[in-house]
Amino acid sequence: MRAKQSLGQNFLMHARIAERIARVAPLTSEGVVFEIGPGTGMLTKELLKVAKQVIAVEADEELFKKLQDDFASEIADGRLMLTHGDIRTFDITSLPDGYALVANIPYYLTGEIFRMFLESERQPRSMTLLVQKEVAERIARSKKESILSLSVKAYGTPHYEFTVPRGAFLPAPNVDSAVLTISDISRKNFSNREEEQNFFDLVRAGFAHKRKFVRKNLTEAGFAAGDIPEKARAEDLSVEVWLALARSLQ
Repeated sequence: MRAKQSLGQNFLMHARIAERIARVAPLTSEGVVFEIGPGTGMLTKELLKVAKQVIAVEADEELFKKLQDDFASEIADGRLMLTHGDIRTFDITSLPDGYALVANIPYYLTGEIFRMFLESERQPRSMTLLVQKEVAERIARSKKESILSLSVKAYGTPHYEFTVPRGAFLPAPNVDSAVLTISDISRKNFSNREEEQNFFDLVRAGFAHKRKFVRKNLTEAGFAAGDIPEKARAEDLSVEVWLALARSLQ
């Protein structure tokens, strides 16, 4: 199959890497997995080995038809539910409670997919995603925070699983990738929706001008800066500090 640039397709071509992704993902034999963009079905095969059911959505009509043929028996016995559509218009609330998200996602949709699922009313219990290595490092390894890393850590615990070289894909992207798992996803850090919204408003205000000290950013945005050190920048503050500040706004 020829990859379509418009869909950001980079097909994973190594079965052992697909097997390893399915192994590191926190899955159970009785659980349901949701897969975005199964593509050639390489990862789908491995997920079917470890989960009770896989639900997958594929935007490419040609690939969708091929997947229907390749997995005809799994579809017939209900172990695979395959849908043709765009993930951006998919109804997340149709997924069962306690599902796990596992996918090789298009790079250009990374931020949107994080927001869609972490902020959804029907959050996954975990997310195991193949993303750009730089993104995975920024979220799980960097000592400097970002809006994305704080957003992830507010809902769950990120783990950098392993690096995937660019040569494992067809076509090969310009950068290496990595598998990132976000476990224990919940809203336990927020007592209500108002507090959740306050957190994101506060973080966005704090990062409004990255070169400025965070106290100045928050003051200019109309927020009290609390006990933040005068020379601290937004990227220096942990998620715990941002959460405490958000609660103080209640």
